[in-house]
Amino acid sequence: MAGDAYCFVVNPAACRGRGIRRMPAVLGPLSAAGASVRVEECSSLGHAAAVAAEAAGRGEIVVAVGGDGTVGAMAAAVSAAGGVLGIVPAGRGNDFARMLGIPADPARAAAVLLRGGHRTVDLIGVAAGDGPEQVVAGSVYLGIPAEGAQIVAAGRVPPGGLGYQVAGLRALLAWQPAAFTVDTEGTGTGAGFTGSCVVVANSGYFAGGIHAAPGADVSDGLLDVMTVRGCSKLSFTRVMLLASRGKHTRLEQVGAAQAASVTVRADRDLRAGADGEPLPCASPLAAGMPLRIRALPGALRVASANLSPG
Repeated sequence: MAGDAYCFVVNPAACRGRGIRRMPAVLGPLSAAGASVRVEECSSLGHAAAVAAEAAGRGEIVVAVGGDGTVGAMAAAVSAAGGVLGIVPAGRGNDFARMLGIPADPARAAAVLLRGGHRTVDLIGVAAGDGPEQVVAGSVYLGIPAEGAQIVAAGRVPPGGLGYQVAGLRALLAWQPAAFTVDTEGTGTGAGFTGSCVVVANSGYFAGGIHAAPGADVSDGLLDVMTVRGCSKLSFTRVMLLASRGKHTRLEQVGAAQAASVTVRADRDLRAGADGEPLPCASPLAAGMPLRIRALPGALRVASANLSPG
């Protein structure tokens, strides 16, 4: 909105410079409208979070120019500071922005900022064992999706959303079965199964538009827990194909539940991921260690194309 002060946080090296290339299309409309704007360059997710916290403390609207990893890191910092987060999608997946209806086109994303107003959305708190809690935005996952995220993080895939698909196939080919225990009732036990993955979602999308949790709502105070049982590579491929349209929930091997909190364990060391990045507190998650995940209702104010819940 005209008259507001904005701090744009961008890593000029991320995604082959995509974020910094989008800045002119964003800054032009804001400057023309009389908004106060400044740009801060960052070099890592930790640096982005620190800059975001400082800017939110100054009362600026903090705008993440990047992908889901950047958005998640900055969302945690802005939430803690009581600020407002804006998003200009400039990453590989942009799934949290997609969930909020924020356009991929930078000029249209700037129009969302200029319109003013915000909505309150949930975040996710996650901790391994009795360790400190980390706050993320979109989803937490173990199994094949986390292995795929590690491949993407290593940069050994094509650019764009295609990279997630390639990484997912590579992770699937290398996957060895794991036994998971998922407790959504707080009993300390939970249901066990041998399978391929667990996804605990606040946002319905991950991995570049895969509609992994089609019932997810970022404002309902609940997490959507998706599981895939069985170890057949062919059957998981079918899950992946149907998930691109959110149709995988019709398959018998796919489980879906909702809970305010969930605890996940695995019978062997496994990497966990969140927001398209390896999860630092669980890379890997030790065999038998609980990964405690909970919804943080109304934790963040965010500029959104859709100002109503849902």
